[in-house]
Amino acid sequence: MNTILIGLQWGDEGKGKVIDVLSRDSHYVVRYQGGNNAGHTVVVNGDSFIFHLLPSGVLHKDKVCVIGNGVVVDPHVVLEEIDLLKKKGISINGRLKISSQAHVIFPYHKILDGLREKKRANKIGTTGRGIGPCYADKFARCGIRMSDLLNRRLLREKLLDNLSEKNEIFKKVFHHPGFAFDELYESYLAFGRKLKNFITDTSLLLNEAVDRGSSILFEGAQGTFLDIDFGTYPFVTSSNAVSAGACTGTGVPPTKIDRVVGVVKAYTTRVGEGPFVTEFPRILNEQIRCKGREFGATTGRPRRCGWFDAVMARRAVMINGVDTMAVMKLDVLDQMPKIKVCVAYQYKGKTFHIFPDDLDVMRGAKPVYKEFPGWQRETSSVSSYSALPARAKSYIRVLEEICRAPVSIVSVGSGREATLFK
Repeated sequence: MNTILIGLQWGDEGKGKVIDVLSRDSHYVVRYQGGNNAGHTVVVNGDSFIFHLLPSGVLHKDKVCVIGNGVVVDPHVVLEEIDLLKKKGISINGRLKISSQAHVIFPYHKILDGLREKKRANKIGTTGRGIGPCYADKFARCGIRMSDLLNRRLLREKLLDNLSEKNEIFKKVFHHPGFAFDELYESYLAFGRKLKNFITDTSLLLNEAVDRGSSILFEGAQGTFLDIDFGTYPFVTSSNAVSAGACTGTGVPPTKIDRVVGVVKAYTTRVGEGPFVTEFPRILNEQIRCKGREFGATTGRPRRCGWFDAVMARRAVMINGVDTMAVMKLDVLDQMPKIKVCVAYQYKGKTFHIFPDDLDVMRGAKPVYKEFPGWQRETSSVSSYSALPARAKSYIRVLEEICRAPVSIVSVGSGREATLFK
């Protein structure tokens, strides 16, 4: 079975754990978009792993892990993650495949990312990892791809072209000295030498795997409302984080996809700037943030927390074609006497049951809540779905009905064992 795993909120839903769990039944685990602006955390036997580029399924030693053409790759970060796994005794030789068509992040992308953010009147909240500028080069058709790192002549030609333009921008617009060719050229040739054995035609690899009947798990980064088209623009990422991105980001056609699993938290979080209709007041925000350890896996920034937003979730279920959902961090709500779910927005006398595209509406809308009794019992020690408190199961049923998708997985802790199958 070929499965796309997708975040239905603003990312950070806990996809890394679900990927790790679902990887057991997959032969291939594929990352299809984004870059090292994402962070997937997996806890195994008390040991925490944070992956920014390598697919989370890499901890299963019999899985082939693929970085698809839709990803933008910082070679330094990939090599760091490979070295980390080696130190933990986990070999990825023969198991890691990187698309020859994936675009490469250079230092000038990262510097440009930060300089642009400083000039903005309305800050986006970028991670500063160079993701947006690298995608911009891709679509401006001046990007440098992984295969170019293996070709001295081509790399030289493309890098010279890029620096001739970008150094002018750096100097005249940002008053930055720019970048020297020789140092960049030699360092990226060295990256190419180190990564040569991993770089391949991954679209061919994956389609041949499909033809053999192998199962593939497609791993999305970020979440639906950070998607460049369907997110809360402009406070979004620079790639298609929705399920359709799995096809363009890997070369596997949509006719070969069997199911889409959507991941939500039992509440809602957001990192960075942008509208957040259900955001908690300060004291509750801090309480849930501490209880749920809500700090960005990539930047360490504190996440903004709020009640579950069903207006968002319904839209995400529709856009992604979700077949089933996973609800994460249910245990964080264990001690709440009452739990709210946002079922509509109100703005200037109008009620919105459908997620609005208008940024002014999102910024000024007030949530319409339905309130439910909390279970006020610990769930982190529960080992089966049937053993959950009755009110916790009732809350899950509410989410199923409001979001219009069944729930098949519930998480009540960070470890693999704290995963309940419904």
